[in-house]
Amino acid sequence: MTYRCAFLSMDDLAGYVCDDPLAVAAIEAAGWSVDTLSWRAAGVDWRRYEAVVIRSTWDYQDHPDAFLAALKAIDTSGTRLLNPLATVQWNLTKRYLAELESRGIPIVPSAWGDHLDAGTLDAYFDAFDTRQIVVKPVVSANAKDTFRLDRGNEPALASAAARFSSEAYVAQPFIPAIVDEGEYSLFYFDGVYSHAILKTPAPADFRVQEEHGGRIVPINPEPLFVRRAQDVLDAAGERLLYARIDLVRTSKNDAALMELELIEPSLYFRMDAESPQRFARAFLRILRE
Repeated sequence: MTYRCAFLSMDDLAGYVCDDPLAVAAIEAAGWSVDTLSWRAAGVDWRRYEAVVIRSTWDYQDHPDAFLAALKAIDTSGTRLLNPLATVQWNLTKRYLAELESRGIPIVPSAWGDHLDAGTLDAYFDAFDTRQIVVKPVVSANAKDTFRLDRGNEPALASAAARFSSEAYVAQPFIPAIVDEGEYSLFYFDGVYSHAILKTPAPADFRVQEEHGGRIVPINPEPLFVRRAQDVLDAAGERLLYARIDLVRTSKNDAALMELELIEPSLYFRMDAESPQRFARAFLRILRE
């Protein structure tokens, strides 16, 4: 008997770097059949699959309600959804960071709101005691509609205020270490550490994603980052097929959580030759148990 799995993707991956075929090959080598389908695909009988793995659904933030509805259809079919629907619902908005902070996890200082104006922006500069802040949607991916704002740059401030005049957002102080050192990402499969990378932005940019010119290199993370990542996983308290933990150094002896990515993070399989096999083993272990 051949078991079947589906990887959820999007209609068109042009312009994106996707490593999922490496994981597909590892799962197929274990005797499974893997189909890659858009999360928007209509008329799919999800009962044909033992499991559906959310992977490169990198446009979900444009239609989050439709995305959740598609996942609910998979979940109610009885097919195993990984990561689980409840995890996705929790992780969908960046307000989950506040919950993790309440559980003792250091996060980049954050303020959430539903209506942004010039006065509120001024208050954030004061509250964070900084000359630069970052404002982004509470549901976002790939740094879309993310603003890095300098105090006194009135045109940019007005543009950000207009963008979030009636949409939920999160505001944070800009952390210089993102540019000076980079953002660390650690990857865990079924709670077990797999590999890590360091992401640095292109010159004159602050976005670390490859689509914006960011540079990605494999690393062996310092114990500081391994400890912090484990703290984050423990605080999340769920069994997860995959987790990407994005961290930034805040001092010599501390690091803060930027994001806990549990929905569709790029897992950078190409950065570690054994990581696709680790992913496949974690997938099979969860399905068997």
